[in-house]
Amino acid sequence: MDRFLITGLGNPGKLYQKTRHNLGFFILDQISEKYFFSFSQKKLGSLSEFIFQEKQIFFLKPSTYVNESGLSVKYWMNKKKILLKNILIISDDIYLNFGNIRLRGKGGDGGHNGLKSIEKELKSSHYARLRFGIKNDFSKKINYVLGIWNKNELKNILNRLEISINVIFSFTLNGLQKTMNLFNKKNLE
Repeated sequence: MDRFLITGLGNPGKLYQKTRHNLGFFILDQISEKYFFSFSQKKLGSLSEFIFQEKQIFFLKPSTYVNESGLSVKYWMNKKKILLKNILIISDDIYLNFGNIRLRGKGGDGGHNGLKSIEKELKSSHYARLRFGIKNDFSKKINYVLGIWNKNELKNILNRLEISINVIFSFTLNGLQKTMNLFNKKNLE
């Protein structure tokens, strides 16, 4: 059975729960509600195991804070013996227009400290990442990414959530390239 590690980036604790920077946690929480599974606190993160169409999927919310996410990803990748090609990282992206989604198989960190940490720990930038745009006129400030969603933003995120979930499961079933072809720019913006 193929194994996958789907990691949502965010910061642990109630203080950060509803912030823009916790978008990865938020998406994983929505998947767990939709498919009725829960997370258990483990070493370096909260983990859940889910079988989906004969694929073993581990969902991870690192407890290391965003800036040290790589420690958690590397630990669970090794512990569960997951191939690099079967890792997907979900993060916010301050440079993408709000609600736009990008799926890529490699690339830079885009100034995102979580992605920077993952690249450092895995010694590679060749891992899949699903980036969700949170950009607006004020988005170049740290207070913005650590700020709480406003009602309008939350409504727009909920509208884009189903696409994000479909991308995640397509990645596990069809692989990166086919998923990028299925969810082209038109479907993700």
